[in-house]
Amino acid sequence: MITRGITTINGKRVDTAHLAAGDMEVALLSYGAITQSWRIGPRNIVLGYEDPSAYGADPYYMGAICGRLANRVRGGRFPLAGAEVQLPLNHGTNTLHGGPEGLSSRHWQMEADTSANAVRLAHSSPDRESGFPGRADFEVVITLTETALTYDMRAEVDRPTPINLAQHNYYNLAGEGSVEDHVLSVPAERYLVAGEDLVQTGRTAPVSDTRYDFRAARRLGDADSDGAGIDACLVLDSGTPGAVLSVPGGPTLSFFTGQPGMQVYNANTLGAPFAPFTAVCLEPEGFPDAVNHPDFPSQIVAPDVPYRQKLTIEVN
Repeated sequence: MITRGITTINGKRVDTAHLAAGDMEVALLSYGAITQSWRIGPRNIVLGYEDPSAYGADPYYMGAICGRLANRVRGGRFPLAGAEVQLPLNHGTNTLHGGPEGLSSRHWQMEADTSANAVRLAHSSPDRESGFPGRADFEVVITLTETALTYDMRAEVDRPTPINLAQHNYYNLAGEGSVEDHVLSVPAERYLVAGEDLVQTGRTAPVSDTRYDFRAARRLGDADSDGAGIDACLVLDSGTPGAVLSVPGGPTLSFFTGQPGMQVYNANTLGAPFAPFTAVCLEPEGFPDAVNHPDFPSQIVAPDVPYRQKLTIEVN
């Protein structure tokens, strides 16, 4: 199940694991806890690099676990326990997906659980790694069955500190080409309003009459008819699933999550060696930049309140 040392990134060994069930197979990397591929029958439904070493220079967070704080933090800073925390900047004047040395660029320990057809990835993040206060011990258990792929993400900390993880697959259910014919539904009446820099303003707005309205199943090409792009966090309503993605002639994915937000990104800014609009990211998450917006659900975890996010993607 696990092959050790298939390549090196930044001088460290990278391991790979393969899970298979029914007509599905998933390839995982110890670097970044990355999902390199997800095959359903003959087609790979997530974008990625064939050469695992290429992930060392990947700017798109392909298939990675992003954090400690996924998405954007304004100015890379936030208040905590009466002080201000300053993170390294990597997205203009802001911090994106945990900064230039976030979890997506860390080497995780990888172990197999053959009885559960699962892989366990672990990373111990010391105090001040990537600027974040406190030690955080992360664990991601990825399980494949004949009908679902599950990411069970956890973290235990030694002091109060913020955590917001996101699994960052780029989905193309046709296996190639544009995703404009993909059909998406998301049960969200409102979305988080961001500025031109895509950082949250703290406001929400109705999705009605916007490109973010997926309350009824909608083609991505129709939602973004002018090609301006979709990259927003939708506020999930109660009920499941949190999103359903399909394409004519292909599989249907149903995303089950307990997170309050669903980032929807139609890869409008994706560049070489890939192309724009050839994938869609669906990222369950806490509200971006919640550390700077007291009205958003808190992302502060503590020794007696550990972090957990479970994402189950069912295949039909």
